[in-house]
Amino acid sequence: MDLFILKADNSKELDEISEELSQNKFKVIQEENHFRLMKRKRYGNYYVHCLFLLIGLFFAYPALIVNVVYFTYSYLWASPHVLVTTELKSEDGEKLEFNTMDEVLEKANKLF
Repeated sequence: MDLFILKADNSKELDEISEELSQNKFKVIQEENHFRLMKRKRYGNYYVHCLFLLIGLFFAYPALIVNVVYFTYSYLWASPHVLVTTELKSEDGEKLEFNTMDEVLEKANKLF
């Protein structure tokens, strides 16, 4: 799971960033007045799924298991999470390292 942190100066900017992410298929997982946690579900590359499905159906059954493992990995661990917050420090008092919107969208649209 990749966690990206985006900075918002106020609640209006928090809403704008969340709306832009929603247009890129991110869904809100958790929300409070000073942050929103969003996730985009990735299911893996469709061509890879088709390839393993065809190999599994016509040649070797273990390819179907590989296909399920690839789907599980893509869904659970390769899906990017984005924290949009107005806070500047973590609960520990350390400064947060913020990402850019370009970094988030690059990871979200990545094929593999």
